[in-house]
Amino acid sequence: MNAFEAMTMALKLAKAEQGFTSPNPPVGAVIFKNTVFLGAGATQPFGGPHAEIMALRAAGSEATGATMAVTLEPHSFFGHTPPCTNAIIAAGITKVIIATTDPNPLVGGNGVRQLQNAGITTEILHPENSQATEAQELIAPFRHWLIHKEPMGIAKIAMSMDGKIATSRGESQWITGPESRRAGHLLRQSCDCIIIGAQTLLQDDPLLTTRLPDEPDLRIRHPIRIVLDSQGRTPATAKMLRPDTPGQTIIAATSAATDSWRDTIRSTGAEPLILPADVTGRVDISALWQELGKRGYLTALIEGGATVLGACFAANLIYRAHIFLAPIVIGGVSALSPVGDPGFAALASAPRFRWAAAERCGEDTYIIGKKIENQP
Repeated sequence: MNAFEAMTMALKLAKAEQGFTSPNPPVGAVIFKNTVFLGAGATQPFGGPHAEIMALRAAGSEATGATMAVTLEPHSFFGHTPPCTNAIIAAGITKVIIATTDPNPLVGGNGVRQLQNAGITTEILHPENSQATEAQELIAPFRHWLIHKEPMGIAKIAMSMDGKIATSRGESQWITGPESRRAGHLLRQSCDCIIIGAQTLLQDDPLLTTRLPDEPDLRIRHPIRIVLDSQGRTPATAKMLRPDTPGQTIIAATSAATDSWRDTIRSTGAEPLILPADVTGRVDISALWQELGKRGYLTALIEGGATVLGACFAANLIYRAHIFLAPIVIGGVSALSPVGDPGFAALASAPRFRWAAAERCGEDTYIIGKKIENQP
């Protein structure tokens, strides 16, 4: 094993933990010596050991004189867990390769300095190195949360090649193929919460769970379900509120929702969350984002419909777009497009994205857009 192979493995371990570690970022670490692999680990759920500790435990006494490749600068302060830098020094690691530095001001280079002061050789990958870029993207939601105290909004859109998410009669199942649906469920479980509007709930009655039945050995996580329901119309009989539906549900409403409705929702085990209304009488989306940030959610996946996506784009909350493009033409002026009102009247004010990735997904094309920040 060489340094590149070790970092490749560390990145893979970190990616597998997306959605499981919030509000901590997902991190992977690998220890090797003289090309021999000794141990690896990834960040555990919040409050548990970090990746470096897991890797050190796996390597045991063999860690002395070894090299550690880690996707993020080791943390250097006492928080919910002791500093990883102390454990690395105590274990006798002689070199640490770091994919990217920690944006947390409590670390901010202190981890590197502590290692160097202890005589440990440290190497930080160049920011334009492909592995460094991958590591930076893995912690992008964490960085966003540190700066804005809100989750990074991620739009998920399944549409026809002419930009429609349903026919003029509302038929939408299924525009994309099974491979795209599987990718969509993997995206779900990597996010902290998933958001839809009341109209989508009333029309489709979705479960909003992560479902990968053909992969029984895969670890499954169900994101927190959030329904934007300003008037309190969600029925207690909704599928996602059934006792046998895994995961948690939050129904975000305004003061227009009656006390009896709130009590009914509580009786199902769900949480009625009362938030301010915007000028249209709908749930103030910015107030919701602030609340999600306080709860430590790093990512919020918006699955629809067009009204919710329109509100989120207008509020400048979408920073990633995952688009599943099917080779089908639906047509029709009245057929729904993915993003509803209010839209952007001037092109200069419309948010712009760059294509960060594109791949075949069965018969469909899976495209990931990354928002270009600091636009003029």
